[in-house]
Amino acid sequence: MANDASKFLILLNGFLTNYLPHSLGASSNTVTSYKYAFRLLLEFMYLQKGISADQVTFGHLDYKVLIEFLNWLEVNRKCSSSTKNQRLSALLSFSKYAQNRDFEAASIFRSSIVKIPMKKSHPKTRAVFTIQEIPILLRLPDESKGTGLRDKTLLCLMYASGTRAQEICDLTVKCIEFQPNGATLNVKGKGGKSRRIGIPANCSKILFNYMNMQHLEGKPDKHIFSSQTHEQMSVSCIEGIFN
Repeated sequence: MANDASKFLILLNGFLTNYLPHSLGASSNTVTSYKYAFRLLLEFMYLQKGISADQVTFGHLDYKVLIEFLNWLEVNRKCSSSTKNQRLSALLSFSKYAQNRDFEAASIFRSSIVKIPMKKSHPKTRAVFTIQEIPILLRLPDESKGTGLRDKTLLCLMYASGTRAQEICDLTVKCIEFQPNGATLNVKGKGGKSRRIGIPANCSKILFNYMNMQHLEGKPDKHIFSSQTHEQMSVSCIEGIFN
């Protein structure tokens, strides 16, 4: 029979490795974010409470301790309000999962976490390009280099389609349908929701030429954009290109 500490770790492991990615269909980014939230919680319990990860129980996670943890994130880890709210969301989601599977063990944790409100945060002002700045941006990559052509194609495609960085990273050959006057992208966004996006002929031509130069024809599962070290580009790589 599992003790209180092993109950917490068993349920947490099931939540992160099975429920989130498979039952709930959460994105890999969400799973990674939730895993990090609990890594921070276990770090807090060890550093501030002297309780190692294999000894943490649901009983330890009462209202007082949870408030101390969230304050620790803000003061010691310098987390913003939005980041702090993300960590709280991870705890809320797990508390519901745990209570549904072991009410007696997780009831204190669940009843405590639902009492904690999200902290109000001021949304960041988005930086946007003007119509005059877009042509300047698209002229910056050096097309004489392989990465320059890739970067120009990527920038054109993101501007024409309005896709998120992760959606561009996940884009494969089979996701693109070329037509005489443009192309259609079949992308999978947040929550696993699929949608079709049309792009105009000028962008479609740039994309088509790039794919030909990369010899992607007949390779349906190949990713459109790759880095110099990986077959699939990462979001951080796209951020670097924009920077």
